[in-house]
Amino acid sequence: MRRELLDKRSVEIRGMFGRIAHRYDLLNRVLSLGRDVGWRREIARRVAELGPRRVLDVCAGTGDVALGLAPGPTVVGADFSLPMLARARGKAIRRRRAIGLTAADALLLPFADESVDVVTVAFGVRNFEDLERGLAELVRVLAPGGTLLVLEFSRPAGPLGPLLGWWARAVPPTVGRILSGDREAYAYLPASVGSFADARTMCGILHGLGLGEVEARPLTGGVCTLYQGVRTNRRKEGE
Repeated sequence: MRRELLDKRSVEIRGMFGRIAHRYDLLNRVLSLGRDVGWRREIARRVAELGPRRVLDVCAGTGDVALGLAPGPTVVGADFSLPMLARARGKAIRRRRAIGLTAADALLLPFADESVDVVTVAFGVRNFEDLERGLAELVRVLAPGGTLLVLEFSRPAGPLGPLLGWWARAVPPTVGRILSGDREAYAYLPASVGSFADARTMCGILHGLGLGEVEARPLTGGVCTLYQGVRTNRRKEGE
């Protein structure tokens, strides 16, 4: 795998997602065989159980997570790709859903400390230029007792692991090139998953950032993992 495919500088990732925004939803459905819909519903179910007043969806993309949450809380979606946000805005208008959308880099969020009750992020953290710094920023905006939910691709395990792993490596580059016209973007997908932190490492990072009740739940044979943690500490002066 060429090194440039793993270039995680914000400007490179922003450009890549901007190029594929027009086919992003279609490719998600095709490449996951429709399973991505259920994965996002699991996030919505957990948020509904928590009953928050304020939810921030980071790396919101075309808005599927933010728009999939049950009405009630104030919901804001943040993403640094303007073409993705334009797609999300169009969906919100068509569905008559009142959600906020803002252009923001996940590594420098324009939100106050301890200002939201739940932070969600789906398929975004593996693209962070600096994983720990990005996760720390998500924790920063969480109020004490608030919950972080991270849905991310992982390396499949178990009897179906080899087959699912082959699919992730072989299918996205070919199908992505055909449907989006951008082979590089979908060659990046398996490369980024293969180099991403495993569940034990992710849980360790989340613990180290002041989250308790950390858990990692594999979905669809470990194709992706839903991480959850609760902020247990207040931000100290000078941090």
